[in-house]
Amino acid sequence: MAFFESILVTGGAGFIGSNFVRRVFKRHRRCRITILDALTYAGNLENLASLLDDERVTFVKGSITDPQVVRTATQGCEAVFNFAAETHVDRSIAEAGTFIQTDVFGTYTLLRVASEVGVKRFVQISTDEVYGSSHGEDFTEATPLTPGNPYSASKSGGDLMCQAFFNTFETPVVITRSSNNFGPYQHVEKFIPLFITNAIEGKDLPLYGDGLHKRDWIYVEDNCSALELIGMRGVTGDVYNIGAGKSQTNLSVAEKILEILRPARSRIVFIEDRKGHDRAYEMDSSKLHKLGWKTEFAFDEALEKTVAWYKDNEEWWRRVKSGAFRDYYEQHYGDRLRKGKAHDV
Repeated sequence: MAFFESILVTGGAGFIGSNFVRRVFKRHRRCRITILDALTYAGNLENLASLLDDERVTFVKGSITDPQVVRTATQGCEAVFNFAAETHVDRSIAEAGTFIQTDVFGTYTLLRVASEVGVKRFVQISTDEVYGSSHGEDFTEATPLTPGNPYSASKSGGDLMCQAFFNTFETPVVITRSSNNFGPYQHVEKFIPLFITNAIEGKDLPLYGDGLHKRDWIYVEDNCSALELIGMRGVTGDVYNIGAGKSQTNLSVAEKILEILRPARSRIVFIEDRKGHDRAYEMDSSKLHKLGWKTEFAFDEALEKTVAWYKDNEEWWRRVKSGAFRDYYEQHYGDRLRKGKAHDV
């Protein structure tokens, strides 16, 4: 089955979205790509700098909550890939309202317009966090949704809206739920890039709780290959889990980062755990494997590639870490780090 001739990628200036855009641009030379992004703090046009001058790529600045903007961006597009979302759990705990607005109402707005213009495919990019914490059993697509924080609750709401539009209006929706992504261009507020860049700077690495929370980490290029395949071959109305199938503790990942970088001063500091922190995410992706997908990158190899990217692109992440992010970091981690280091003593 051939890929689409024209697609809309919402949130295409963000981490996973920009990686997906670059993959489609490289692999599908006839595909026209429209990117819709509000360019909030997590959206960065530098992520797309090499593509924006190409005639196949159109950028539209705007929010998925704005029906007129969405309608304009969707015109002529065969498929919608919805990456646009508020995604950081810590920020959702402090301010849940924006998450509900973007992840639920924004998804509804996209679905309504997609139904009106008759797109052939609507791919909703969701998360394994909607399942809550796993308790010794891998998440399957039939696992009930039990979100444990405002972020995962907002993503659950978006997923349910997709299912409602499929059932009510026969909107050609496919839902994907991927495990924790990492790789180039990820915002430094997230665990792996924060720890990499802190280690490069010689700063402490703030690790929640006992550090034994487990995550199924997937390299972003593997996730994008799965999204590409599901966009073409996924069954309308279905859900597909996307995971690498090997969970690791956050402590283990932090130790591997330090082992790769061997910084002179950085150290892991155990800090007060965050509220609603799910203990483990473990994924069953066998349904996706039946479509012919498999991971290409082993975790250790992908982590080394990711560390190398942040070392080679220091100007990019230092700009992201400046200004408002410094204030956020101090507000969120300052007291926790001071208490954590005092406890160590």
